[in-house]
Amino acid sequence: MTLWSGRVATELAPEVWEFLRAPDDELLPYDVQGTLLHAERLHAAGLLDAAELAEVREKLAGLGAPDPAAEDVHSFIEAALGEVGRKIHAGRSRNDQVAAAMRLYVQEACAEAETALVRLARAILEHAEREADTPMPGYTHLQRAQPVTLGHHLLAWTEMLERDRARFRFAAGQAAPSPLGAGALAGSTLPLPPPPNPMRNSLDAVADRDFVLDYLYAAAALFTHLSRIGEEIVLWASREFGFARLPERAATGSSMMPQKLNPDVAELARGKAGAAIGRLAGLLATIKGLPLAYNRDLQEDKAPLFAARRDVAGALAALAVLVTGLEFERERLADAASDPLLRATDAAEALVRAGVPFRDAHEQVASSVREGTFEPPPPAPRLPDVAAAVAEAKERWAA
Repeated sequence: MTLWSGRVATELAPEVWEFLRAPDDELLPYDVQGTLLHAERLHAAGLLDAAELAEVREKLAGLGAPDPAAEDVHSFIEAALGEVGRKIHAGRSRNDQVAAAMRLYVQEACAEAETALVRLARAILEHAEREADTPMPGYTHLQRAQPVTLGHHLLAWTEMLERDRARFRFAAGQAAPSPLGAGALAGSTLPLPPPPNPMRNSLDAVADRDFVLDYLYAAAALFTHLSRIGEEIVLWASREFGFARLPERAATGSSMMPQKLNPDVAELARGKAGAAIGRLAGLLATIKGLPLAYNRDLQEDKAPLFAARRDVAGALAALAVLVTGLEFERERLADAASDPLLRATDAAEALVRAGVPFRDAHEQVASSVREGTFEPPPPAPRLPDVAAAVAEAKERWAA
């Protein structure tokens, strides 16, 4: 029996039933949390006695896997509660119920992402500390540009990840207000106490999915960064660059070519960026034309959210293993960093210090490069103290 069968006398056509069923099994533990809180509100209002509340708590604690025949987890929970379940929906709707469960889901997904981000960032920082003074070329347009150190380059990875951590924290904060009490859209006449941290407007409470978009944006931005990191690992592990060696426990071989060791983890992290961006764009397109308050279109928020959480967890865990096991070829890096043309900008700035206008200095150095007569100047300090920067970054990631 559905929760709305009192209104619709006939059974739905099987095709309609399958089309309408919500793919929401992953929400079960979060819907249980929301149902328990609602039961406590009903008890506080005198609508559920102490024995009934105890029964609800006991049955929710012993709940098994969702029934595949149920329309959604909300229907499953109500049926699993038995006779007391016929009271549990007083003062609420599936509209505020699912919004509450989704908010709890997003908060936990954000916390999970942050934990995994910390693990990956710390793995990068361990390398950055060891390679603080290891010279390497910096690149623009994938062409050698100026000398840097490997530690400085790896710190750039952690800067991207730190912004990602802030975005997941923001998404968790946006998901924190509770929609319970909004009912279908206009609250309830029952004397229920408000939930902790209630939302201000009942229509917005059931219609808002900005917090899901915030999570999907955080995931899309993260995968954009993981894609860039993955691309650099792919390049560095190639024979053409030869800057790094892949750990065998985080690489694969070829079914045909015996010599191959492939950077599949880095490649798949790069590949998943497209899906992450698509999920965000898809849900934005779904929400953009919806009138207030709830519409069934919002059921489409679940699949992209669930998939994003799985991809975030999987990619961060695998990349942490890959990065931890990377070995850097210091001689190859130093040889590439010894290219005298990396010091061309230094030469122009040496002329500037001698009083030559920069554009004139640039033209003089460019001319010497073109004619093959360029001579690099003596080394001059350029970068900040990389070791100190690594230490400071490790403190931030320890928090």
